Amino acid sequence: MGCEDEKVSDWGKSLPVPSVQELVRNDPRSLPQRYIQLHGDRPVVPDMAMASSSSDIPIIDFALLAKGDEHETRNLDLACREWGFFQIINHGMPEEVLLKMKAAIAAFFELPLEEKNKYAQDGNNFQGYGQAYVASEDQKLDWCDMVFLITLPHEIRNLKYWADTIPGFKDAIEKYSKEAQKVAEEICANISLLMGMDKDGLKRSYGNTKQAMRMNYYPPCSRPDLVIGINPHSDPDIITLLLQDDEVPGLQIRHKDEWVLVKPIRNAIVVNVGDVMEILSNGMYKSIEHRAITNESKARLSLATIMIPYDELEIGPMECAVDEHRPRMYGNMKYLDYLRYTFARKMEGKAHLDNTLKIKSSSF
Repeated sequence: MGCEDEKVSDWGKSLPVPSVQELVRNDPRSLPQRYIQLHGDRPVVPDMAMASSSSDIPIIDFALLAKGDEHETRNLDLACREWGFFQIINHGMPEEVLLKMKAAIAAFFELPLEEKNKYAQDGNNFQGYGQAYVASEDQKLDWCDMVFLITLPHEIRNLKYWADTIPGFKDAIEKYSKEAQKVAEEICANISLLMGMDKDGLKRSYGNTKQAMRMNYYPPCSRPDLVIGINPHSDPDIITLLLQDDEVPGLQIRHKDEWVLVKPIRNAIVVNVGDVMEILSNGMYKSIEHRAITNESKARLSLATIMIPYDELEIGPMECAVDEHRPRMYGNMKYLDYLRYTFARKMEGKAHLDNTLKIKSSSF
């Protein structure tokens, strides 16, 4: 575990910043200047009753997709091409597993600060309790605290960041992790078919994968129109599975130059295409900017489970995705180098991908 932990630390680090949860706990009206976004970056907090509905976001019946249903397969293709996001229902993940995972996250953030700090990020390690993408002392900060853990494979877990003082915490992650991995692999297998390969085509390209979890806590904010829960970004992974708070919306995705609110569907999982999938598919399926907003009255919890390749993989378009009608849109780069570039900078939409691998002359 120690050797792999050193590799994980190669991703870079995030500068330590105060807990937003504690700021709000000590003074609910507190709003330090570092959290107030520049005018052009401030969100328009939607009227939840009037906001664009999640019915606009593709919804896929996972059970039918896994059986090879043609209609759901077409829906998956449409969702990945035109949205980069979709919600899955009937995914087979037991409700008890979802509820216990949410309860474990809530229990962690209910711990006293001194107890949470036992699991804090340290040194050059991205794992643990804190914040992410804090690259300078003067950048604007997210209105969010988080815990980041490597969860699969088992042998590279670093359990010193796991809150073993919370009854059932490890077991909840264990069971959710296993279910999420099955869902992620089935989705990737179906995308592989859509790309004209057999079900294992993509897996042969990216090889063995890791799984990581980011547990998010967004405190309420007295001025949600001035702050951002998480700044706009795309995910530097293969795909992401998001377990949302059933009661408190907050995820917005950029679609046709507008921010669309993804209203939660009970027990559904939100899935989004990551940068690695965009690169492998040569832009056929695109990762999409998304962000989190806050509200005045309720804290919001979420869990992002990501599938990532191993550090040494060289990412670039697959041969089957490049032809005379769709020339190569991306260069090649070692995945570790892409992660280092990403984590060394604040979130800026899709700038990380555009500035590293995107071939500028592409007309697509």
